[in-house]
Amino acid sequence: MDLIIRSAMLRGNTSTNDVGIDDGRIVAIEGKIREEGTHELDAAGRLLTPAYVNIHCHLDKCLTGTWAEVGTGSNAGSPDVIPAATNVKKNFTEADIVRRAGEAVKSSILAGTTAIRAFADVDTVGGLLALKSLLKVKDQYRSAVDLQVVAFPQEGIIRDPGTEELLQKSMELGADIVGGIPWYEGEAEASKRHTDIVFHLAREHGKDIHMLVDDTSDPKAKNIEYLLSKTIKEGFKGRVAASHCRGALDSPDEAYARRIASSVKEAGLTVVENSHVSLFMYGRKDNHPITRGLTRVKEFLAEGVNIAVGQDDIDDPYYPFGRGDMVELAFMMAHAAQLSTPSELESGYDMVTVNPARAMRLRGYGIGVGDAADLVLLDAPSVIETLRLQPDRLAVIKKGKIVAETKTESKLNL
Repeated sequence: MDLIIRSAMLRGNTSTNDVGIDDGRIVAIEGKIREEGTHELDAAGRLLTPAYVNIHCHLDKCLTGTWAEVGTGSNAGSPDVIPAATNVKKNFTEADIVRRAGEAVKSSILAGTTAIRAFADVDTVGGLLALKSLLKVKDQYRSAVDLQVVAFPQEGIIRDPGTEELLQKSMELGADIVGGIPWYEGEAEASKRHTDIVFHLAREHGKDIHMLVDDTSDPKAKNIEYLLSKTIKEGFKGRVAASHCRGALDSPDEAYARRIASSVKEAGLTVVENSHVSLFMYGRKDNHPITRGLTRVKEFLAEGVNIAVGQDDIDDPYYPFGRGDMVELAFMMAHAAQLSTPSELESGYDMVTVNPARAMRLRGYGIGVGDAADLVLLDAPSVIETLRLQPDRLAVIKKGKIVAETKTESKLNL
């Protein structure tokens, strides 16, 4: 075997196992593998899980350090800065995007992430620059990370004439996912037309869809309803993800929330909540009580909806932090959504592993014989201890090869 990981603790187990890897796949999971591997790694009872999956990240805007420049006071870091953020990308170059995105990808790999859904703005401001740049990043790092590039109409489609044609060209150039942001169109009919265009492109090119839906505090915003109806009608069950999902869902209307949660489950929609960004961005103009800005995480969990967590932003016009560390984001989700029981904390870990992997339709994801050997070994014995300690990623494995290692040494002198 190419690699044997000895004495690893797997989720749901009470005793350790050896995991044998050959030709990029898991070929054996046993209490003790008798043969020797070409390479061996002693886990010593530490947790081994599938590597992390970041389903929502704007890599084209990352590491610009511009969040404080595009807004002041209550506007800084809020959705109100979208028009000002548009000006930031006017100065982008291909070399600049490739460099910044590459740094974010490397940071993510070191943190145990081997799959990223990267959003590239496609509009009449930047044209296809961001998309072409991220396709280069995808190729550059393909040995260590699976990168899905989303053609994302940040400025809208109807309100930005010419974007529909650019989205079509994006598909022809090799974009993996059709993106959308219907709520930003403003008018209900324009929002519906936006959604129609996205589904048309996805159907024509055989692509999946990722929408940013109702990213607003407007209690009348119900774009998710039309998205759900289109998903079911067009036969896209399990092929659509929706980030944010606030609007009317962020109101006290419990009956509406229950109805939507049931419909989301029926449509096989993946809900992506980037809780760290939500807490940072929303409720800035509120008097107490201050809005938390999260969608209905626990209601969706109770309904059995596939919920994922994404990084969303890394030091960009909307958020000054971030490093592509999905354990950090699961930790924040546990606080923001008040996931506190052992089973809830395990579900929070699912949100950065199996759930986004399902939404991205990653083949062979998991830890089972025959699965792809995309794994992370943590300096902790369990999921809960991983969330508590935010430990080193001792080894990050992609296609059976160790692509990153981290070991921090500390010394206490008393």
